[in-house]
Parts: sequence; structure tokens; C-alpha cells
Amino acid sequence: MLSRQRQIRAQIQKLADASLFAFSFWMAHLIRSNWELKLFGGDPNIEPFAKFEWLLLVIIPLTPLLLELQGFYNRPLVMSRRRTAWQLLKACVLVVIVVVSVMFLRKQLLARSVIILFPGVSFLLVMLKEELVRRWVETKLGQAQFKKRLILVGTSEDTLRLQSQLKQTSGDGIEVLAQLDLNESSIEQLVELLHRHSANGVVLTAKHTFFGQIEKAIQACELEGVEAWLLADFFNTQLSQTTLDHFYGRPMLVFRSAPEESWQGLVKHVMDFSVALVLIVLLAPLFLLVTILIRFTSSGPVLFRQQRSGLNGRPFTMLKFRSMVSDAEQLKQELAALNEMSGPVFKLSSDPRITPLGRILRRFSVDEFPQLINVLRGEMSLVGPRPLPVDEVMRFDDFAHRRRLSVKPGLTCLWQVSGRNNVTDFKDWVRLDLEYIDNWSLWLDFKILLRTIPVVVLGTGAK
Repeated sequence: MLSRQRQIRAQIQKLADASLFAFSFWMAHLIRSNWELKLFGGDPNIEPFAKFEWLLLVIIPLTPLLLELQGFYNRPLVMSRRRTAWQLLKACVLVVIVVVSVMFLRKQLLARSVIILFPGVSFLLVMLKEELVRRWVETKLGQAQFKKRLILVGTSEDTLRLQSQLKQTSGDGIEVLAQLDLNESSIEQLVELLHRHSANGVVLTAKHTFFGQIEKAIQACELEGVEAWLLADFFNTQLSQTTLDHFYGRPMLVFRSAPEESWQGLVKHVMDFSVALVLIVLLAPLFLLVTILIRFTSSGPVLFRQQRSGLNGRPFTMLKFRSMVSDAEQLKQELAALNEMSGPVFKLSSDPRITPLGRILRRFSVDEFPQLINVLRGEMSLVGPRPLPVDEVMRFDDFAHRRRLSVKPGLTCLWQVSGRNNVTDFKDWVRLDLEYIDNWSLWLDFKILLRTIPVVVLGTGAK
């Protein structure tokens, strides 16, 4: 079933389940009030339901969320009753725990009988709803409503593979009526199959089929009023996720191997700007102190400026407190033979170019603090792969390494909080960066930031 149809079905289910849980809460209170049911003792008279109506504002949005976390809405319409009951039971228990916790924080008392009846009534009503849906789907009328009757169009190899995959989802209301190879058959034969089987969908596998035939098949489906689903698996991709979008009104397939734009990405941008601004204000006295110390301990500028590769390799000027002698870049060529890092990156643990003050600044990562200005400018992020000098990026011997440039560089990253002083193989460094990109989320950023704090405070950063 198409994801859009799954989403619509899930939204209806969520609304129904939230309503049933809200009704169950009211029903539990009603039973306790009218029957004076006293489980585990208590006063036979309890406060009116109106005093607890505000809890519905917690129960209604919370219920579908907890059920979704249990995978309740990713199931086929007809599924094992045992699995359905187990997922529902866990959600009922979690809802009660949250309700009790909220009541405790509000210092309000709810009859213990209501607390016990509420999950029980909820479980029974939702299971009853599930059973009614099951019975409806199993009827001829229900099957006519929900079942997709499909014709598979493509080469024999492609349609056989697809049919094998669809058998695993047969409980989701899919029935394969026929198969047709457009390279060997005519469009008229497809139309004949549509009429003979009364199909309501055609799945087109275009990987090994002539596109001209595919276009004619779609036009035939248009005239018949039958949905045509075109599988977008024309090319073999190893990493990219394929999504459908619109480009000035024209349908567009997007192959993406980096995090897509989303509300989480928007929150990340806002968080980067806000946190960087606050930290710059709070650390202003430290910035001033470090500026004075650098001025009095060594000759040269306070800030070290270097061209680094940013998002998609675009150069930007990265800022650092100068921790080396002023002619460090010229001396780098003389020290190239002592490089401890494999690949295009230069790393030397006992670098003679570092000043005495610079060693202290580096130990506690204070030299990196001016990069908060780069974050404020939008050139960097709080979390992301560390930016490399442009000349080192130009020396990449593996084009796959450039994928680390598909996101903004950051102040801290997985490499820095994963024992970075022990990493001497550039491939391991890239592997950690790509692991971050492939698994990115706001929660992952938050965990990396938390793990960065002891690295800075304890001075276990780069020496």
C-alpha cells in the first residue's frame, strides 16, 4: 500500500483510539461514581469528573503517540491478535503511568479504582474496535473497499521479483491479478486485462522496460480511470534515499545521501544561532583574557584565519585563537615527514610550532571558541564533521570522502568525542563522520554536545 494511504489510515486510527481512551477515562470515573466501586478501599464518594476534565488534554494527544511508539500503526489491517493485544497493553500501562505522574505533580488525588479501571476499559474498547475492523475487512464488502487488485507490468524477471515481495504483505490488502511484459505485449492486451479482471491499480516496473511503452501504459490507465504506480528503481544506488518532489509543478525524483530539509533541520539552524549568540556573550570576558595573554606571550595576530572547506566544499575563513608561532604555515612543509595521520590530513601530537600558552588553549579546546562566530555567520554548526583546510580536501584520494562535506562542518563531532587522539587513520575519521551523517537527528546532536562537555572540561581534547 502507498505510504500516503497508510498515513491517511493511520490518522483515522489515531483519532479513533484517542477518542476511545478519552471515553474510557470518563467511563471509568462514571462506573466508580455510580456503583461506588471501592478497589483497595477508599472513600465511597469521589470528586466530580469536571475536576479532572483537564486530564483529557494529556490523554488525547498522548495516546496515539504512545501507540505509535509501539508500532501500532505500522501493522497490516489484519494482524495477529496476540501482537495487537501486547502492543496495546504496553501503551495502556504507559498512559496510566503518565496520568498518575501528572496528578502527583499537580498534587491532586484520583480514586485508585479509576486508575485501575481506566486502562482496563481502554484495552477492552480498543480491542473491540480492532476486532470489528478485522471482521469488516474479512467480509466481501470490506475487501472490495480496502483490497488493491493489481496488475504487474514489466519484464518477467522484474514482475516475478515484485510479486515475491508483495506476498510478504498479503495481509495488507493486496491481490495480484495478472502480469504483463510490455516489451513483448501490446497496450491493447493491458487494456483487455484491465477489463477482464476489473483491476483498480497497475504497478509499472520500468527498470528494463522501454520508456515509450511505459508512457503509453500510463495514458491507457488515465483513460480507464485506473491508478498507475511507477516504481522508481531505474538505477541501482548504494546510499541514496529516493523521494518524490515537485519542481515548478513538474514531478521530480530526488536521490539524496545526506539529511533532507525538515523541521529538525530548521530547529538545528535556530539552535545553532541562539546557542552561539548566548555563548559569545557569556564567554566575552574569557575572550578578552585570552586576547591579552596571546598579545603578551608571543608576537603575531590574536586570531588565526585559515580557508577551510564548508558545506559542499565551499571555502570559508575559519577563526581560531592563535596557538602556534606566527610562521606556522611556512614551517608545516618542513614537518610533513613527521605526519602521524594517514591520508591527506596533517596531525602531529608534539608539534614544535605550538606555543606554551597554545598548549593550554588546545588542551581545553579554548582555541576553538572563536568558531562560535563562524556558527553565528551560518558557515558552521555546533555539531558536524570538523572542517578541513581547502588544500587537504583537494588531496582526497577517495571521492567517497567528499560526502562528509554534504552537511555543515561543526565545532564538535563524533570523532572528537570518540577518542580522537587515538585515531590515526583518516579512513576511520571519515567513517565516524559518515556514521553521523547517515544517522543524524537532533537527539544525536544533543548526545554529542553532552559528551563534548567532559572532553573540554577535563582537557582530553586535541593536544
